Amino acid sequence: MPNSIEAYNNNQAAADAAICNLLAATINSVLTEAESKIWHAHPVWFLNGNPIVGYSKQKPGWRLMFWSGADFEEEQLNVIGKKFKDASVFYNSTDEINTKDLKRWLKKSRTIQWDYKNLIKRKGRLERL
Repeated sequence: MPNSIEAYNNNQAAADAAICNLLAATINSVLTEAESKIWHAHPVWFLNGNPIVGYSKQKPGWRLMFWSGADFEEEQLNVIGKKFKDASVFYNSTDEINTKDLKRWLKKSRTIQWDYKNLIKRKGRLERL
């Protein structure tokens, strides 16, 4: 894990850091080939320059977001908008994190991807990879 993500996680309150560390460790264990960094102030993992998964603190809790998660066909992932293909789940404790589900979603994130990397070039139009 990059030092920047480790520092981000460790800069959180103890309970929040535990959530972040569990998410990061699980993501790193499945997406071993992914590049990870702090992007727009939050940890994000990329495959070939395309954002795949990341997490951030929001009012309802820690939001784990999959950029292409709307097409994963997973009931636990909430799809909010129609324009983009993201889906997410919120966590408030490590007990809420089902790592079996998380690993399944991460595996899907490898094969089900929309091209966010070239979104600006395509003037906001998403294409499936």
